[in-house]
Amino acid sequence: MERSDKIIKFLAHNGKVAVMCADTTNLVEKARKTHDLSPVATAAFGRMLTITTMMGAEMKNLKDKLTIQIKGNGPIEMMVATTNNFPKVKGYVANPQVDVPLNEFGKLDVGGAVGYEGYINVIKDIGLKDPYIGISPLTSGEIADDFANYFVNSEQRNSAVALGVLVDKNGVKSAGGYLINPMPDATEEEISKVEQAIFQAGAMSKMLDDNLSLEEIARKITGDEKVEIIEENITPIYQCDCSKEHMAEGLATIGKEELQNIMETDEKAEIVCHFCNTKYQFSKEDLKEIIDNY
Repeated sequence: MERSDKIIKFLAHNGKVAVMCADTTNLVEKARKTHDLSPVATAAFGRMLTITTMMGAEMKNLKDKLTIQIKGNGPIEMMVATTNNFPKVKGYVANPQVDVPLNEFGKLDVGGAVGYEGYINVIKDIGLKDPYIGISPLTSGEIADDFANYFVNSEQRNSAVALGVLVDKNGVKSAGGYLINPMPDATEEEISKVEQAIFQAGAMSKMLDDNLSLEEIARKITGDEKVEIIEENITPIYQCDCSKEHMAEGLATIGKEELQNIMETDEKAEIVCHFCNTKYQFSKEDLKEIIDNY
């Protein structure tokens, strides 16, 4: 059965706990193919893309833009993802072919690949005069813990975050995540019930691989059989919006003198998009046009 990517928002425990669940299997697989990612880079980048889409789905307007950068001291070095509220996400990994030994549990060592020291940088452009910028240190490099820490430190909200990517020899078997935020009126008892349910539920990627629906997962991770769906028609996609026109604008920023130099020595230029690896060729005539127009 072909699964479709989706994000569903729920309320649990009589509206006192907000829950968002995401299945991002297809978009993570598309990112893996686009960037020819190693298994551990797929796991790390897939988790990052998943939380980026969920945070994108929290934004109000189509023009809102979110950019997240994770920079660690591990061999991946840096990952960048950007989305709108659609959420239409794209991104890249500085070292997509990274390979590290499995961790002590025999699993992909995402923390070792990302690094245990570094930071998450979140930029939200939501139509205010200046964009919101939040910076939070990495705590484990495993991504989910790091974002739980970010939400507490930068957005003052206690959150339970789970992100998972299951990779086999054929690619991404399952990918997804959830974000749980207790409302201010949630009682200690309700929060405790959610904590116990999370502990018993197990890994997000395993629940998806077992073909549980997002609604079944929401029930399982909250311990509430009566979770209420509040929004469900959210379809995250991995898609780049680059074009030759955008690339021409980028080329123009290097200045007329440099462009003239390229035109005379190489007689052409090639630019590769970071986000989707599309190659754009600019002939001598194209370069002359850029010089004349910008």
